Amino acid sequence: MAKDATRIDLDDLAAIVARRAASDSEASYTRALIAKGVAKCAQKLGEEAVETALAAVGPDTKAVVSESADLLYHLLVLLQARGVSLEDVYAELGRRTSRSGLEEKASRPKG
Repeated sequence: MAKDATRIDLDDLAAIVARRAASDSEASYTRALIAKGVAKCAQKLGEEAVETALAAVGPDTKAVVSESADLLYHLLVLLQARGVSLEDVYAELGRRTSRSGLEEKASRPKG
């Protein structure tokens, strides 16, 4: 099945974030955000997570979609800032989904 030209997946977005992070463009929001450091990227991710959660309990589905897009973008920016690849996250998801959720959760270290 051909990919819709207007559709972007997480791998595409991660590649865009990586390119913009490495650019020397003063106009790049991604580059400017990463230049402020991991703590700022984490703060922005937290803000977007709260905004997404608030939108989810509201009546506006478009707001949920918009905030979710912001959340995914800021997650990828944080991963880029920390040097964590999306492939690493995919591998962890694969590991976790190889057994039941309750089983996986019980195996996590306490603390």
